[in-house]
Amino acid sequence: MVALLRSCRRLIPHLSACAAAAPSSSSSCAPRVRPISRGLRLLPVVLAMAGYSSGSAAEGRRLLFRQLFEKESSTYTYLLADVGDPEKPAVLIDPVDRTVDRDLNLIKELGLKLVYAMNTHVHADHVTGTGLIKTKLPGVKSVIAKVSKAKADHFIEHGDKIYFGNLFLEVRSTPGHTAGCVTYVTGEGDDQPSPRMAFTGDALLIRACGRTDFQGGSSDELYESVHSQIFTLPKDTLLYPGHDYKGFTVSTVEEEVAYNARLTKDKETFKKIMDNLNLAYPKMIDVAVPANLLCGIQDPPPSKV
Repeated sequence: MVALLRSCRRLIPHLSACAAAAPSSSSSCAPRVRPISRGLRLLPVVLAMAGYSSGSAAEGRRLLFRQLFEKESSTYTYLLADVGDPEKPAVLIDPVDRTVDRDLNLIKELGLKLVYAMNTHVHADHVTGTGLIKTKLPGVKSVIAKVSKAKADHFIEHGDKIYFGNLFLEVRSTPGHTAGCVTYVTGEGDDQPSPRMAFTGDALLIRACGRTDFQGGSSDELYESVHSQIFTLPKDTLLYPGHDYKGFTVSTVEEEVAYNARLTKDKETFKKIMDNLNLAYPKMIDVAVPANLLCGIQDPPPSKV
C-alpha cells in the first residue's frame, strides 16, 4: 500500500503537466454543420437532432432527451437536443397542440434552441402542435415525409440522414399505418449514440402496432415495413412508440421480435388479425386529419355578421 501511494504521488505532477500542455477545446467550439444527406444529392438543410448517449469517451455526453406524454390521446412527444453544441439545438418529434405551452416552457427552462418540429405521419387522433409552435417561435421549421402530402417547411424521404453537429437521425420509410409513416433512427458509427434509438410513431407500438384501416393504410405494407426497417436494427435498439395505452414507455427490438402479439405471427395471420380488430372510428379524425394536412393549422371559425 505504501508503495502504491508513493507511485501515485510521482504520477500526479506528471498528469498535471500533461493537462497544462493540452490545447484548449474552447478555441474550436464553433459547431460543425453538415446538410441532410440524400443518396448522392445534398440538400441545403440541417435538421438539429440529438443522439442518445456518447458514442465515445472523447465525444462526451451530447444528448438531452425527454419523453413527454399527452393524456387525452395517449401520445408521446419526444424532445432531443445536442447539448454538445454551444447553441443546444433541439427538435420535437410528434408534438401535440394541447401541450405546446408545456413543451416550449420546458425548452426555455433547459436553455435549448428549438429548430425543428417533426411528425412521424399525419395523425388522426390529435392535432399536431407544429403549426402552433411556428406561431409562437417563428424560426422553427416543420418537417414531415414528402409522401404524406401534408404541408411543411421541409420534406423528408427514405434514406435521408438528418445531421446536427456530429450526430444524425436516419429516416426510414415505414408505411402501413398510413401511406406516409416514417421512423426516425439515431445514427450508426463509432461516434454515434449507443444503443441506438428508434422513434416509430404508430407503425410499431409496444407489443402491438397501429391500425391499418384508414388513410391509405395496408396491413401487408405495415408487416413488411416493421420486419424490414425496424426488426433489422440491432437487438438492443430502444424503441419509442407514438402512443401507449397500458403504461409502457419503451421497448427494444429484441423484446418486440419475441413478444409482439401481432408482428411475431406470419404475414397471413397478421393480416387476419388486423382485418378483425373492429376498432371504433377515431373520434378526432374529422378534425385532426384536415388540420394536420395543413401543418396543424385549423380553419378559423366563421366571422359573425
